[in-house]
Amino acid sequence: MVSAKQPSGGYLVDFETSQPQQKPGPDSIRRARKTAMIDVFAITDLHRECTERWHHAPIDNPYRGFLNLVCEQHQRNFLLWHEEDKARDPTASDHEIAAVKRRIDRLNQERNDWIERLDEYILNNLAAWGVRPLPRAKLNTETPGAAIDRLSILALRIYHMEEQTQRTDVDEEHRERARAKLSILHQQHEDLSTALADLLADLFSGKRVMKIYRQFKMYNDPAYNPYLAQRRPAA
Repeated sequence: MVSAKQPSGGYLVDFETSQPQQKPGPDSIRRARKTAMIDVFAITDLHRECTERWHHAPIDNPYRGFLNLVCEQHQRNFLLWHEEDKARDPTASDHEIAAVKRRIDRLNQERNDWIERLDEYILNNLAAWGVRPLPRAKLNTETPGAAIDRLSILALRIYHMEEQTQRTDVDEEHRERARAKLSILHQQHEDLSTALADLLADLFSGKRVMKIYRQFKMYNDPAYNPYLAQRRPAA
């Protein structure tokens, strides 16, 4: 089970319920910063609940607003996790491995695209609410979208490590090692959740400035990958 303490200074952002209809004034900006914030707990709950549900039921996305994007991004990590397992199957044929590797490549591209969509959503709403960086606002090298991606992967690691602690076909030493690793994963999850909440608080107060760092994956673009270019039909 994914567990984390309530992030310190956690920002509760729900952009779908309140959008500015006109240019906001100082008072409305202050109210927006209190009522339109991203709930880090809601993100980690989504990761945990979806990870558990998707192991027993088809992948779905019942969420709205920002959490809809979070769910789409988490889906790619969920699918990637299990494709990576298949890629390491020693009984798989070369043809099967090649097919898996191509699926991994496609999912990884989609994963990065959804990270950028998360950041675009946050950046657009910061602008919509008139949030302006303070004169000495600092730039954070990791974006909120990248941190949410890391939390998504941690949720998957925690789920599968917890499975290892419950196995009956291994000895107690194996389960004990898994419990030790699980404890570390929970601490990492708590630390990252708190750090994300702090980053969001700084962004919405103008103490930090946010930029989107485009991945520009060249290997999937026929314009840059010569192996794809040579297979592209002539214009």
